[in-house]
Amino acid sequence: MPGPWDEQQLIADGFERAYAVLDWYDGPRQGLAVINGVPHYFEGWDHHPANVADEYFVWPASEAAVAMEREQWAIFVRCEVWREEHPAGVDARYDELDLLLAPHRQVPDAARRLMGEVRLDDGDRYRPDGGDLWFRWHPSSEASVDH
Repeated sequence: MPGPWDEQQLIADGFERAYAVLDWYDGPRQGLAVINGVPHYFEGWDHHPANVADEYFVWPASEAAVAMEREQWAIFVRCEVWREEHPAGVDARYDELDLLLAPHRQVPDAARRLMGEVRLDDGDRYRPDGGDLWFRWHPSSEASVDH
């Protein structure tokens, strides 16, 4: 994944911002990102080499879930910026949000499969707007959802 990329170029190329990354393993595995202008959860399982899109389950996120995710991300960013401990088990509100968000983060039966092409912008990795992660989404070759 070459980069970093200029934000204006990312937008021009059809990429949309991710609001939060909940899991990263050789790339984003789970989080909250914009798909066609609407916030969606994503959960990936099929990692491909650099410059190839990964496959993800995606499903819409409610306004309430988005607000809670962004609040929790801000707590995480604050700890990352100040190099404090991870907020889990340390920050009571972070833990409360984890419990409240757990049902929203579960892949529903109606989830769609999309291929997510990833780019990183030229800003800070950890910032309240979601950091440097951007996606461009494509249809998956799989029509059904098996999970």
